[in-house]
Amino acid sequence: MEITKFETNYKRKLFFNKSKVKSKKYENKIEFQVINIYPEITYQTIIGFGGAFTEATGYALKQLPVEKQSNLLYDYFSKDGLNYNMGRLPIGSSDFSPKSYSYSYKEDLSDFSIDKDKEYIIPTIKSAQEINPNILFVSSPWSPPKFMKTNKMLTLGGKLQEKYRQTWAKYFVKYIKSYNNEGIDIKYITVQNEPNATQIWESCLYTPQQEADFAINYLFPALRQNNINSKILIWDHNKEKLLTRSKSELTNNRALEAISGIAYHYYTGDHFENIQLTHEAFPGKLLIHTEGCTGYSKFNPNDEVHNGEIYGHDILGDLNAGANAYIDWNLVLDNKGGPNHKLNYCNSPIMINKDGSNYIKNLTYYYIKHFSNIIMPGTKRIGFSKYTSDIEVTSFKNPDSSIAIVLMNRNNFSKEYTICLGDISIHDNLDSHAIVSYLIK
Repeated sequence: MEITKFETNYKRKLFFNKSKVKSKKYENKIEFQVINIYPEITYQTIIGFGGAFTEATGYALKQLPVEKQSNLLYDYFSKDGLNYNMGRLPIGSSDFSPKSYSYSYKEDLSDFSIDKDKEYIIPTIKSAQEINPNILFVSSPWSPPKFMKTNKMLTLGGKLQEKYRQTWAKYFVKYIKSYNNEGIDIKYITVQNEPNATQIWESCLYTPQQEADFAINYLFPALRQNNINSKILIWDHNKEKLLTRSKSELTNNRALEAISGIAYHYYTGDHFENIQLTHEAFPGKLLIHTEGCTGYSKFNPNDEVHNGEIYGHDILGDLNAGANAYIDWNLVLDNKGGPNHKLNYCNSPIMINKDGSNYIKNLTYYYIKHFSNIIMPGTKRIGFSKYTSDIEVTSFKNPDSSIAIVLMNRNNFSKEYTICLGDISIHDNLDSHAIVSYLIK
């Protein structure tokens, strides 16, 4: 048996440090400080991990020399990097675009074109596909075109006018077909990014009834009629309303047929119970984290550790509650945390330095790696028990039967532990503010 340990510990300057670990034969007298792993108890299947190919990401990436651009994408999509196999795409512009735009400005959609995306987004996708050709894409609109909306604006909320529901469904079809023509298969689509928020950037409001009506009666039939297999996800907003929104929309067999899952965001707190309750209420539906990030700040070691632990805690909690996938927000941003046409700056795991000569990996990059690098697509989450709430734990059985275990300590003190798995045990100490993972083959 081969056991590899990976450790990230900022104060010891360890960043996904790799080492070999020896196990001992499990003894029944081991009773204290135990973390039990149960591979025979399985839960949800993991689809994967990823980040968003926004226009800001493509723009920031192009600041780098060509070789550095390739290296950066390798750090995300290679098996040695984060091993990402998912990507989120805005349908039209988002706040993380240099300028607002739509693909069409005519009611008959005769001018529909994704040429704007060919400047930054699609080239970045194609470069990533050269590293991993099996990336799964989730696409989300921030707003329909102005002419379709009640407020005649891309921004400040507004709603989709009823008379344009069919046209908006055709817009989705044209988008998916256009991307397919570029060799980019859209596996999942969400009805609307953050349908409960009026934002100063691109936004559009849907009540549960409006979102369900559009998904069931317009979007799903349009996809079927055009032989498109993209799966529809609803909500795509924060976790605190995950269950109530799902129960409001998944009310009958037609809804259950049309809607494949629920997407959600990080920003309003843990709400891991909401994920678990939604999973229990709708066990056949996918639960996909589609967006989360930390606010932008100038470099500070304490912020680095805090931000890393935000990611570690959220990914751990989501996966333990039943999530099938975890997609971060922007893959890369410039040194200001943009570009963003509303100055809504934030952090990303990788950022470009001020003169555009190189890039910086924030600590969040390494925290994500403890999950995405060793938890493979098709993996099953497995059972565990732990002796203390001071150590956060999650565990998985990969398709190759290897076992992946992640432990995190957000406290100001270290904790000893003994992992017990079958007939072996691993005794170790988890430093304060550190994260470790094990891959057992």
